[in-house]
Amino acid sequence: MAELKPLYDKTYECLLCKAKFTSKKIRSRFVKVIEFESDFRPVYESEQANPILYYAKVCPKCGFSFTDDFTPYFAPGREELIKEKVCRHWVPQDYGGERDMESAVKTLKLAAYCGTLKKEKHITTAGVYIRLAWLYRMAEDEEQERRFLNLALHEYMESYLTDDFRNTQVTEIRMLYLIGELSRRTGKIEQAVRYFSKVIEKQENSFEPGIVEMARERWYEIREMQKNERTKE
Repeated sequence: MAELKPLYDKTYECLLCKAKFTSKKIRSRFVKVIEFESDFRPVYESEQANPILYYAKVCPKCGFSFTDDFTPYFAPGREELIKEKVCRHWVPQDYGGERDMESAVKTLKLAAYCGTLKKEKHITTAGVYIRLAWLYRMAEDEEQERRFLNLALHEYMESYLTDDFRNTQVTEIRMLYLIGELSRRTGKIEQAVRYFSKVIEKQENSFEPGIVEMARERWYEIREMQKNERTKE
């Protein structure tokens, strides 16, 4: 019997030009998470079996890039804009094979650009940006990690303000925590404290005690850090 491989081809239909194409996906049995970092980045046992590498799909025909969270709907004028900004400049190439860090980053950046032109939900665009930040963290590129954490933070805040995260897997508690944690990681300490406090305030109505506890830990860490800084002055 042939040995089962981690990667397999899945067929997709381009949301824009409707062309059919295949892109690699990792079989779930090969995806092993060791731990989650404080901004929910999953640390995988194998860097090769990392689903983030295959999160974005790129149509080899027109260049439109999307994720499973993109909606099929295009607002009036958006298809034409994407054709002008993306498809017109597209040099046919195929990202449907095995990916390394560099090719994964390219596909995610293209998905972020296409999502912005399409006016996807803020929560969807935030999901692309935070994965870019995670890949740069793996590559130990702190400058680019911070850049994309900031972009993700902006989109998560817009999502919270416009309520477009409703009916997704992201709960309000998780959203508030993420805004707090990304604020902390990008040096916006007072904003981080405000959002961690919002999580703690909602603990009685929360079904996610683990996230409330994480917010409380981050809150105490910040307060201890500020206390130590004042002592040194």
